[in-house]
Amino acid sequence: MTRQRLQKLIAAAGICSRRHAEELLREGRVKVNQVTAGLGDQADPNIDRIEVDGRPLSQASSPRLLLLNKPRGVISSCSDPQGRETVLDLIPQALRRGLHPVGRLDGDSRGALLLTNQGAITLQLTHPRYAHSKTYKVQVRGTPTNATLNRWCNGVELDGVPTQPAEVSLLKQGANQSLLKVILREGRNRQIRRVADALGHPVLDLQRTAISSIDLGSLPEGHWRELTRSEWNSIRLERNECSS
Repeated sequence: MTRQRLQKLIAAAGICSRRHAEELLREGRVKVNQVTAGLGDQADPNIDRIEVDGRPLSQASSPRLLLLNKPRGVISSCSDPQGRETVLDLIPQALRRGLHPVGRLDGDSRGALLLTNQGAITLQLTHPRYAHSKTYKVQVRGTPTNATLNRWCNGVELDGVPTQPAEVSLLKQGANQSLLKVILREGRNRQIRRVADALGHPVLDLQRTAISSIDLGSLPEGHWRELTRSEWNSIRLERNECSS
């Protein structure tokens, strides 16, 4: 095996995502042949001894990709310093090694979240160039007009930069609330909530129902399942189409 960047090797071993591995390197928690390594360093796992927090880097884990229906109040993180429940707490202990969430879903939101033990998969699914769609059902206060929905579709300025075009449609309206379907191809922090606030229709409930072609279907809240081979292939095909 040729020398590779340490963050790639750490992610491939299923310890964490590549981004988190970069943080470990910045914090001086990675050593190669007993010498503290830095961001950008490379190694060959066949001849070099790589350690993370004093533990030798193990061989790469078998690729695993799970779909979780995250309940509201659960944190999209591997651990939480405040002791709150995390998405890993919903996965059996025997399957948790190296698992981390692909992207994020804020604590107040619920629905579809992917978890994997492969950093390369995380990069492929979250990199902006691939523009994977995410579908949401959003309960908002009031009834947005057609003009308001068009503004949302065409882009709303957040932090001085307009959001990318979105698909927004009205599914149902009640006395003082409406159910919307929103499809995004970008993922800024709390984007839907911030846009809804800016348009005068605060979010009452937010559920992500699909990531790309991977739909929650009848998966109960708080439960998970392994992705099928056809679902893996569908994501790969979409990735290749976006990058071509």
